Amino acid sequence: MSKRLEGKTAIVTGSGQNIGAAIARLFAAEGASVVVNGSRSRENVDAVVAQIEQSGGRAHGIMADVSDPNDWTRMVEETEAELGTVDILVNNVGVRHRMKFEDITPEKWNEVLTTNLSSCFYGARLVLPGMRQRNWGRIINISGYDGFFGQFHERAANVTAKAGMHGLAKAIAREFGVHEITANTIAVGPIQTERDMTQYAHVDVELVLKNLAIKRAGHVDDIAEAALYFAGDSGRFTTGTVLHVNGGEYMY
Repeated sequence: MSKRLEGKTAIVTGSGQNIGAAIARLFAAEGASVVVNGSRSRENVDAVVAQIEQSGGRAHGIMADVSDPNDWTRMVEETEAELGTVDILVNNVGVRHRMKFEDITPEKWNEVLTTNLSSCFYGARLVLPGMRQRNWGRIINISGYDGFFGQFHERAANVTAKAGMHGLAKAIAREFGVHEITANTIAVGPIQTERDMTQYAHVDVELVLKNLAIKRAGHVDDIAEAALYFAGDSGRFTTGTVLHVNGGEYMY
């Protein structure tokens, strides 16, 4: 059987661990050459690259801060030099500060919006010209269900950014669909990941699981499979949409 992403090059931001790492591994297993990106832990990035290479895939690690447009330029240039032009971009980086609205400073507000939302714009504007030239491309934004349902308290900046990620995807989908480029969003629900639990002290995990139709938390591979759907030919006629992967906690 042919691999679904054979011959494609993908950048997956924030892929040194958790959801990003799962997406990078699956894309590589399906034949894509993958850039594994991180900004803090070179060790994590190298470990994911090693996992991919040990499985027979092709990967290249790049340390870059996606909130910095100059780092984006460097990352795309290095990707093109090492792996080829970018066919698939997965925007996965996110910061989530739990703060009361009145305690959010302009600096904290800008940090969240720049890291979570502006970074998607920085990357897309660099890879879209090449996608348009080749008449093929995929933009996938990894958002969260708080951007659609607003169920978490004291997350104004993150809710705004996560909602904006889908707005950006829709705008790209409309403008670039004529070039066979799709842009979509995955709204991540309760997924088992390594995270700073101090930012979730207000969340009753047992209650969350009780409210799911599927009575367990999801796995990072569930998000990776959703991303693969959008990235391959399977998603060629799906654009400007959001896929909610939340175990049935929210339905509409």
